[in-house]
Amino acid sequence: MTQDLFRDDAYLTECTATVMAITPQGIVLERSVFYPLGGGQAGDAGVLVRADGSEIAIIDTRKGKAGDGSFNNDICHLPAPELLASLLDPHQPAGASLAVGDVVTARIDWARRHRLMRFHTTTHLLCHLVPQLVNGCSITPDYARLDFNMTDALDKEALTAGIAQLVAAAHAVTVGAISDEELDANPALVKSMSVQPPRGSGKIRTIRIGAAEMIDFQPCGGTHVANTAEIGQVVVSKIEKKSASTRRVVLGFAA
Repeated sequence: MTQDLFRDDAYLTECTATVMAITPQGIVLERSVFYPLGGGQAGDAGVLVRADGSEIAIIDTRKGKAGDGSFNNDICHLPAPELLASLLDPHQPAGASLAVGDVVTARIDWARRHRLMRFHTTTHLLCHLVPQLVNGCSITPDYARLDFNMTDALDKEALTAGIAQLVAAAHAVTVGAISDEELDANPALVKSMSVQPPRGSGKIRTIRIGAAEMIDFQPCGGTHVANTAEIGQVVVSKIEKKSASTRRVVLGFAA
């Protein structure tokens, strides 16, 4: 079970951790600052730094899977396939690569993560501007998209202006939690038709945008900036009619 440090502090860029397992799914650490692919947000990239200063490049991060295919609480740090195969080779000389029990420094690619945080927070602003259910989401370092379950047309310039206004207003973004019972009493808090918040732990993580004025409030496990002003210039680069009942809004950073 990996302790997910990014849940409480999205600005934590590195940590020391002990290698708990090396599996075909990746390298499992006792704790990590790496966000695994989920909720539409891409997994983090970065490096694991060995005690001698050498680095293992991590190209992706995923949630571990149990034998039945269900997700477990491991966070799997994925090096390039050929390097992972080498790490799994039982004929590797002792100390030549990486072993269970080794202590490493896990360091994310911060520039990439910050782009993901800015885009993810912007998708929450879009949920305020387009108060419709979401049936698809993808957040990458280069673009983000939300698919809204709706038939009406959307205006690209109006949405871009709306985002700019919310960014300039410098709304606080805060992490909180509600109980399963509180969510059951307020099912409209869940704005995604395709991804449901995980239950069973007793607490469901939430993201609130706005202090005195509520802009958005919903369950979310992703990483976010602390204030909308940090988003910078994000524009609606495209609006597509994906089906009779789906409108896709694509976000990009202003040139």
